[in-house]
Amino acid sequence: MAAENKRPITFRIKRSLDGKRDASTWEEFEIPWEPQMNVISALMAIQKNPTTKGGKDTVPVVWEQACLEEVCGSCTMVINGKVRQACTTLIDAISPNGEPVTIEPMTKFPLVRDLIVDRSRMFENLKRAKAWIFIDGTHALGAGPRVAPEEQEVAYSLSRCMTCGCCTEACPNVNDHSSFMGPAVISQVRLFNMHPSGHMNANERLDSMMGEGGIAECGKAQNCVQVCPKEIPLTESIAVIGRDTMKRALFGWLLK
Repeated sequence: MAAENKRPITFRIKRSLDGKRDASTWEEFEIPWEPQMNVISALMAIQKNPTTKGGKDTVPVVWEQACLEEVCGSCTMVINGKVRQACTTLIDAISPNGEPVTIEPMTKFPLVRDLIVDRSRMFENLKRAKAWIFIDGTHALGAGPRVAPEEQEVAYSLSRCMTCGCCTEACPNVNDHSSFMGPAVISQVRLFNMHPSGHMNANERLDSMMGEGGIAECGKAQNCVQVCPKEIPLTESIAVIGRDTMKRALFGWLLK
């Protein structure tokens, strides 16, 4: 559609002022179309003039944002039924002919208010899996161990995870009746187990993956890899950790 024919865009936003999902309501807003407008800039326009499409004054919509470069992961929300980053979602891509845009908060995390959710469960699960490198930082360690370029390439793709929550939101095995840690944590276990220093604690991480909420609770739906904004090979990581935990289960007694 040519720029001169662009109509105002209607935004339908699911809102909750007190964080109670059962009490959430929908409000519609209409703002002028602008070239190269993304969802964040649209929300900013609504925030400046918090008046519904029907002319009712309301409180400004709130959401999270930080880098605006798809690096921090904080602006994740469900847009037109798909979980994605608001900063890199262009209005022209999701509403090419002026169709209404629907925005909701993620559903797999506690709701704080409007489009803000608490992603703490992801960070707590990273702690459960010991997803870090144990080092002694009290003295100069010198140059790190050399890593083959092939391993560097794999590790780089895994290191791009920004804990945005897209994979967790899309995973059917993450729900109120499951303790599954989610695809992102599994992939980070693979990353830190690959690291020459991190490999020293590989078995501890694998043990966490063999416990409650670990790899066995993955249903292999593969939704995660479809929605990851960084195109991380999550299903590949799940396969690798699944193989490693099986070896651990079969032959771990030899190390005792």
